[in-house]
Amino acid sequence: MAGNTTARYSAPAQILHWLTAVLVLVAFIYSPGGSEERVYSSARDFDRQLHETLGLSVLTLVVVRVLWRALDSRPDPPVIPRWMSIIGGAVQLALYVLLFAVPLTAITGAWLEAHPLTLLGGVTVAPRLAESHALGATIAEVHTWLGDTILWLAGAHAVAGLYHHYVLKDDVLRSMLPRWAPNNARGEGRN
Repeated sequence: MAGNTTARYSAPAQILHWLTAVLVLVAFIYSPGGSEERVYSSARDFDRQLHETLGLSVLTLVVVRVLWRALDSRPDPPVIPRWMSIIGGAVQLALYVLLFAVPLTAITGAWLEAHPLTLLGGVTVAPRLAESHALGATIAEVHTWLGDTILWLAGAHAVAGLYHHYVLKDDVLRSMLPRWAPNNARGEGRN
């Protein structure tokens, strides 16, 4: 919103941001990965159930984040070169697209391969699409690529935040940290 003078994102925006980051990382770690036989083997049931539960949680969180972002105010952007602003905006947009695309490709691929979603707690969601195994396998492979991409892009996003904090010494990183966090690159707390 224009004319905003707050120095930080709101607490709900910060919680949604960091919770999404943690869930994406844990989902990546617990991805059963590999061939269809491996992913859907009984030995991988827990990993797959955790991965699918986390994926649906991420999808839910990103919907809430987009809705909250439309209503919430944001800090004014820092004064930086135009090229940095364009790249930052492109990375942020790409991350949002991936936060939708990664779980949606997983769901679509599984259902086209005639696999239900299997969530923790014994919840299953039967396929809602007609079986098309070859297409499902292709989409599942795209899901894997997108999952790798989101981790690389999120890593670049994190490095950029650290660059802003320690090299440019601006408030970009601090704006997404809680008020009790140190308020500058030297680690001084807020009084």
